[in-house]
Amino acid sequence: MNTTDAPVMRELAWFKSSYSGAEGGDCVEVAAVATHVHIRDSKQVSGPTLTVRPEAWAGLVELARATS
Repeated sequence: MNTTDAPVMRELAWFKSSYSGAEGGDCVEVAAVATHVHIRDSKQVSGPTLTVRPEAWAGLVELARATS
């Protein structure tokens, strides 16, 4: 998990999945920059984040597509 200061993480452009409904639910948000993809719980925006390399994120997204 990332230990970057919360104010820095809030400055990123966070995006929620288009599959996320307006009623809350279990959602993640993603903020991509050139060298990393940051992932957080949309209900705990000041909580911990997971940071992965873009290649790892692309692999996860592809795996999710293949199994849905």
